[in-house]
Amino acid sequence: MLDHDVMGLATMSYPSRVSPKTLESGDLGFIGGWLNAHATFYGANQSPATLGGACGYDNTFHAGFGVNTAAVSGALFRGGEACGACYQLMCNYRADPKWCLRRAVISVTATNFCPPNNNGGWCDPPRQHFDMSMPAFFRIARQGNEGIVPVLYRRVSCTRRGGVRFTLRGQSNFNLVMISNVGGSGDIKAAWVRGSRARSWVPLHRNWGANWQSSFDLRNQKLSFKLTLVDGKTLEFFNVVPSTWMFGQTFSSRSQFS
Repeated sequence: MLDHDVMGLATMSYPSRVSPKTLESGDLGFIGGWLNAHATFYGANQSPATLGGACGYDNTFHAGFGVNTAAVSGALFRGGEACGACYQLMCNYRADPKWCLRRAVISVTATNFCPPNNNGGWCDPPRQHFDMSMPAFFRIARQGNEGIVPVLYRRVSCTRRGGVRFTLRGQSNFNLVMISNVGGSGDIKAAWVRGSRARSWVPLHRNWGANWQSSFDLRNQKLSFKLTLVDGKTLEFFNVVPSTWMFGQTFSSRSQFS
């Protein structure tokens, strides 16, 4: 449960127009329309909520993503920058009518990394692969002995409930912020923080996945954040965290990327 839901003033800049349905920016490494890939599933004996993996989401429900998640191969993961990005997938019925559900489509969030085995594995570069949570996989494929299916995918805008979430971790002057439930393109390119005693934004550095770090002592200050997504949109969240914050708490803004 979120500790606070604080209404913050926000400003957004739009350097380029992005469709709210399908993203088509060449800068993101994809084009409009469907691309070929393959999909498997993992976590058959695990709670889907725990599959936050290499992105650092402690719980995919707490992060706002539910069970429709996937680990993606390195070609898609981009060193962690893809964490939080959304993809629409359909099983390629023409290529595999036996195991694909016809016209079934699902949107998933990238929450983990599918590592290569450097021995011809499906997640080896340059392959584009989705290792999906089991509930998500069986929304587009039939249940049976088949462990892998051909899919078509495209990047789509993320539709989230509620605002962007900031989970504060770390200790003393080491601040680690997990940023989740991000709408729009979903994947963060850059992040900044500003304490109430500061006059300017301080850049955060990606520690790993969705976790961003700062070495400034931000305790006993209201905190504001500024995020720029990979598609170029920028949104500022003013005073989203009160000065009474403690490590381990999560705060949500009511403003959100669209």
